[in-house]
Formats: sequence, structure tokens, C-alpha cells
Amino acid sequence: MQHKLLIASLSVAALAAVGCKARVPAIASPFADDFERAEPGPDWLDTSGGAYRITDGRLNVTRAYNHPLWLRRKLPRDVVVEFDVMSKSPSGDIKVELFGDGESFDPDKGRYDPTSYVIILGGWNNSSSIIGRLGEHDDAVKASRPRAPGQPPPVELGRSYHFTITRHGGLIDWKLDGAPFLAWTDPSPLSGSGHEFFAIDDWEADVHFDNLRIRPAN
Repeated sequence: MQHKLLIASLSVAALAAVGCKARVPAIASPFADDFERAEPGPDWLDTSGGAYRITDGRLNVTRAYNHPLWLRRKLPRDVVVEFDVMSKSPSGDIKVELFGDGESFDPDKGRYDPTSYVIILGGWNNSSSIIGRLGEHDDAVKASRPRAPGQPPPVELGRSYHFTITRHGGLIDWKLDGAPFLAWTDPSPLSGSGHEFFAIDDWEADVHFDNLRIRPAN
């Protein structure tokens, strides 16, 4: 009898999990978030327990330590993601993730293993910018733009930047303030279950996001 009850309980739990996933909508038409409210709300999954908050109509994060804020909308396979962002920290370190699993985070401030493409402007104390695949170190870095000697840091303190990130087929194209910045073509593009969501991420920098727009790519 106990065995049958256990099977029944597991079946109910499995059905509930499937139903929960089915309720996560896909982005079939343009999605917008201007953060004109008091808190991120149910459209977002905060894995940090409170590092993400809304102040003065912008999404602010600091000291999230690789606990992303996942958007609970499935990305189209070919997508355009745009937003405005500024860092109020000398370290720069503006980071987002595309095509991740919608729930992963760093459990112990160790070496984070993303399930996504990682886009970083001014990482590593404002010294380098990258496109990473399933990571942000070593062989996971697929395109990079290190700070040249004598050049200013990639992220200017308090300056607002406009990101446009497009994934079409295997090509990831990143434009900064409308100008080409970094691009890379993935021969095996991340897609399907486990690679469907967008996230805002952070280590320690004080970063502010606004005017998020996501739409299917033509």
C-alpha cells in the first residue's frame, strides 16, 4: 500500500512539474520591461534572495555573486535582446546570460558553471569583454576584446550603454551603442530544454538596467 502511495505521490509531483513548465510563456511577439514598479515581480526568478531591486525606474543589482535574475519567458531560437545599462562601480563588470536553463546559480561563490551564453562588458576589474559559451573562463571564452595598454577601460563609470545582442542561427552578434562590438558563430547553437532563458547577472558591481526589449529576430 505504501509503495502505491509513493508512486501516486511521485506521479502527482511529476505532473505538477510538467504543468509548471507548460505555464512559462514563450516570446512570440515583442516583450518589454521598463521596470516602472516597486520590485521585479513574478516575471522574474531571483536566485539571489534579494540582490535585485528596482530603484528610480531601473533594475539595480550589486553583490549577486553569480546568482542570476532569470526572465520567466522562453526565448525564440532567433532573437534580438536590447537594453540600456550603466555601472556605478570602477570595476565595470556588466553581465547577462542568453539561452540558459532559467534556474541555475553559483551555490557557494565558487566557479560558476553557466548553462548559457555569457556576455560580459568590462569584466575582470574592467579589463576585458567576452562572449562565452557555457562558461566565462579558459576554453569557454569564444570571442574577447581585452583592454589595450594605454586605453580607457571598457566601462566608463556612470555612462549608459545600449546593448543589442542578436542570435540568428549560430551567429551571436553584439552591438554596443549601435556599433559592432563582438561576434561569434557557434557551430552547435544552444537550444531546446535547458537553453531557453535570458538572465541578468552580477558579481559585486553596482549595475543598473533599463528599457529591456526582446523580440524574435527576422
